Amino acid sequence: MTLICDFAKLASPRRCGMPDEQDGELHVRGLYEVLIDCWNRRSAEDFAACFAEQGSIVGFDGSQVNGASNIAAHLAPIFADHPTPTYVTLVEGVRTVAPGAVILRAVSGLLPPGQDDIVPELNAVQTLVAARNAESWQVELFQNTPAQFHGQPELAGRMTADLREALRNRRLEIRRAASGATRA
Repeated sequence: MTLICDFAKLASPRRCGMPDEQDGELHVRGLYEVLIDCWNRRSAEDFAACFAEQGSIVGFDGSQVNGASNIAAHLAPIFADHPTPTYVTLVEGVRTVAPGAVILRAVSGLLPPGQDDIVPELNAVQTLVAARNAESWQVELFQNTPAQFHGQPELAGRMTADLREALRNRRLEIRRAASGATRA
């Protein structure tokens, strides 16, 4: 089961995740999916709205940005001026580390616009730390680390194969959804 927050239906994107639910890990998976969807839609404001006011990102290049408003300001020109690739992701683990605090680990590949395959050199390991406040689950830290696996090409190859399989599965889901919509 997956939680997807539809920003268009919410009074505020900050209301992602419902604090009354017991399963924080489920909500953090949903929060991560929303975060990735915001990136893939190139929405700096929605991406930043997933973060706590003092939340932070560490980008693929090591750049660090602190604060939700600074994250939005940092990403807006990137999305406006660059054809950013689409994330293809696989969640590898989610665990509660303390009441109201969850860590999610994932791997990601990037699919450049107009391309049919991910670029293995851009594969990354992602870590998301989320905390529950009075209203919702929010991202405290999102880190995107290059997955270079120095001296271990088999690990890089396995990650790329897994991400390519995820991409194939995503395309199949889209086709199935499209064919179901045309029948309705």
